[in-house]
Amino acid sequence: MLKKNQRLTSHRAFVATYNQKRIVSDENFVLYGGKNKEEQNYPTRVGFVVSKKIHKRAVKRNRIKRLAREAYRNLLEQDEIKQSKNLQSLIFVAKEGALEKNYKEICLSVKNLLQLLAIKYF
Repeated sequence: MLKKNQRLTSHRAFVATYNQKRIVSDENFVLYGGKNKEEQNYPTRVGFVVSKKIHKRAVKRNRIKRLAREAYRNLLEQDEIKQSKNLQSLIFVAKEGALEKNYKEICLSVKNLLQLLAIKYF
């Protein structure tokens, strides 16, 4: 589980990240990137969103969030996402394709999206 200071919690922070319009996507997720950090002391804050349109059952929606959160946390520990550490915030929005995926596929998708965001905007 991500630490509290690494989670994006307020509605205001989500809206600010969406308004930056730094967007990349694949068949599983849409990734929104926030502003560049002014101070490197603070960690990048991450939010995970799964709409009711994806699945009506909260159990299914929460599973996708848990898998994506764990994939991000593992990539962070392995230090494989260097460029995304320069951003204040990230939001992963799930698509319907993420429902049938296992952990390895979700992890690969998260890693690829973070690399795409780094290539496209840095």
